[in-house]
Amino acid sequence: MSQSMDTPTARFAAIVSALCDQPGVTPPADGPQAKQSFGANGLKIHNKIFAMLVGERLVVKLPKQRIDDLLADGQGERFDPRRDGRLMREWFVLSPTSDEDWLALAREALAFVGEASTGESSAAPFAGPRRGASEP
Repeated sequence: MSQSMDTPTARFAAIVSALCDQPGVTPPADGPQAKQSFGANGLKIHNKIFAMLVGERLVVKLPKQRIDDLLADGQGERFDPRRDGRLMREWFVLSPTSDEDWLALAREALAFVGEASTGESSAAPFAGPRRGASEP
């Protein structure tokens, strides 16, 4: 049975496929360990997580100011990994109703985390918000 590109799992798989050819990017772990540890199911740059699928929602690491802008636009919320009110200031959970482009956000996260881990940009810089999710 094939998955529709509208499912979160299929959209995240398309992101993985699109970004895994970038230098230093590794795909999510396979097998039982992928369900057991934080971020094992995430995309990484230089062994640092920049995007993951959590509970069928895209979670990305972005600069605080970018997250503040997304919050102001009503596009999602800060990530609370333990569901105990301890929000992570550089992690953002995209709302299922958001019109943000998943691949564009993942590329922003790749650039942000890649830059932080190497001291130089690993992808094109953020060029402003994109609307209309024609891509995953």
